[in-house]
Amino acid sequence: MRIALTGSSGKLGSVVARELRAAGYEVLGIDVVGTRGPDFVQVDLTDYGQVVDALAGVNDKHDGIDAVVHLGAIPAPGIRSDVATFHNNMGATFNVFWAAARLGIRRIVYASSETVLGLPFDVPPPYIPVDEEYPPRPESVYSLVKTLEERMAVELVRWNPELSITGLRFSNVMVPEDYPEFPTFDADARQRKWNLWGYIDARDGAQAIQRALEVAPPGFETYIIAAADTVMSRPNAELVAEVFPDVPANGELGDHDTLLSIDKARRLLGYAPQHSWRDHTAGS
Repeated sequence: MRIALTGSSGKLGSVVARELRAAGYEVLGIDVVGTRGPDFVQVDLTDYGQVVDALAGVNDKHDGIDAVVHLGAIPAPGIRSDVATFHNNMGATFNVFWAAARLGIRRIVYASSETVLGLPFDVPPPYIPVDEEYPPRPESVYSLVKTLEERMAVELVRWNPELSITGLRFSNVMVPEDYPEFPTFDADARQRKWNLWGYIDARDGAQAIQRALEVAPPGFETYIIAAADTVMSRPNAELVAEVFPDVPANGELGDHDTLLSIDKARRLLGYAPQHSWRDHTAGS
């Protein structure tokens, strides 16, 4: 399968490019920054003409794309102004989705976000663990865009019943170099309460993308994608009792199981996270 990967130079995108290539995919990297080469093209995703041209074919880089993985965006709130974040991210995603549909590319996997769940949970979640069953609760312009992108995908697959769009609500992306800091989080349960102490190893993020590319049917679905565990050594019951004492439990919490439920992704995509910060800090 030949994949166009936007945001290929980013923290998650660079790992996804590496992992998909290792799995046998042909990957064309697309980003506003990056190193010139046969498998990369520099594109401003806010320019629709550039997006169409890149997906249709640039010189001899490819003669057709089978699927698009869209990760390119301002990756979090607070990096740029709210207006800049809205215009960049909303415009880029519309351009990618619309160009893919116009060119007959029928499979799109893209980065939605855990932020649509109500982060930073200054208003507590409706229950813990959280899942995909309650409506989005955007609390920032960045999250508002992610919510609007999901709504846009709903309508696009209604217009194009053969189109498959998968929104992966990624948790906070981490790589092994980040893990030495994790033991410091235990000192203050509120330091990481903003996403229910969640994270995702970028390699498992790549696995989720590969699973969606391979098995997602036509239509639109969203999935929370997180590691199987939390960032904390402290047990979940203690954390929840301290920070969210009035929030009801929605099933078993486990000692260190993720409180961003990945049950749907496990069940429908076959997602099975393989990496934990605990293994890294243990030296294995």
